Amino acid sequence: MTHAKTAPFTDEQRQLARVAKALAHPARVAIIQLLASKTTCISGDIAAELPLSRTTVTQHLQELKALDLIRGEVEGLTVCYCLNTTLLRQVQQQFTAFFDQATAPSPCAPDAACAC
Repeated sequence: MTHAKTAPFTDEQRQLARVAKALAHPARVAIIQLLASKTTCISGDIAAELPLSRTTVTQHLQELKALDLIRGEVEGLTVCYCLNTTLLRQVQQQFTAFFDQATAPSPCAPDAACAC
């Protein structure tokens, strides 16, 4: 089995790739959106809002929590989840810079002849 070689890439490139991979599933996007619309939410409430089983929601929550995109605190028998807005703002700035660079004017404009 081969493993991706990530060492030659910058920390920022690796972080953007990890976040992009985590957000590549619509359930995780929905969880982020749900938590953004509330101040806090317990895992049972999240499962009630999504068309997924509680077990599946828990797995997605664990993925988001592993990247520290969300935080969870145990309160008795429940876990109260919230967004890590500090990290999300940092990631937002990184993605904005990434897309700004990727969409900057190019000598190969759509209407121009391009050798590439």
